[in-house]
Amino acid sequence: MRRIVDLSMPVHPDMLTFPRVPPPALCVYESHTEFAERIGAAAHGVDSLTASYLVVQNDHVGTHLDARKHIVPTAGGPETIPLEYCVSDGVLLDFTDRDPGYIISAADIEAALAKISYEVKERDIVLIHTGAGAYNTEERYRTDHPGMSAEATRWLIERGVRLMGCDAITFDPPVWAMFEQKKFWEAHRVMWDEEYWHLENLMNLDQIGRPHGFLLSVMPVKWVGTTAAPVRAVAIVED
Repeated sequence: MRRIVDLSMPVHPDMLTFPRVPPPALCVYESHTEFAERIGAAAHGVDSLTASYLVVQNDHVGTHLDARKHIVPTAGGPETIPLEYCVSDGVLLDFTDRDPGYIISAADIEAALAKISYEVKERDIVLIHTGAGAYNTEERYRTDHPGMSAEATRWLIERGVRLMGCDAITFDPPVWAMFEQKKFWEAHRVMWDEEYWHLENLMNLDQIGRPHGFLLSVMPVKWVGTTAAPVRAVAIVED
């Protein structure tokens, strides 16, 4: 039996976003009635047709895929991310036992893979399960999660992994931990010299139900020249 697991956050004006990133604004641009009246259908008894919304959204709101342009001003936006990396085998690594602010090392990644008896291969999509996705409507979502180190990120890249993701608000440790440890956006900054991309704000990773042996589809909207793009991320699991 095939299961589709939705790994994407709902997008609405009251959702939590990264500090200083504005939430999305979703406004009715034209109601069902207004559209029917504007095209003249209402005069013929068809008084409810199609509404439209005006959506204003930061490119890092909700479940999204960071492009290299997020860090490298001259790099490409989401439209340049190779789609063959966006539909691929998934690997789920469990770090739900780590404290908020913990920095995941290469040794941690190796140990997590050994625990599930798996060796990563080229184009695997590796998901870092922090547990934060379970409370993404609470204020602690912004502060209580472990994050990846540059070392761990490069370790995966060296083995052919170019796309990674997490169920936290950032792929790095939370802001307070970066300042406490004087290590700033180190996993993000790997983008300076590596072709790699990562997902943020995933959820429902616990519903996948296995550490590997599933397919991921994480297609970004084809926004041109932005630093990230929304993703409707799903896991496809054959039970």
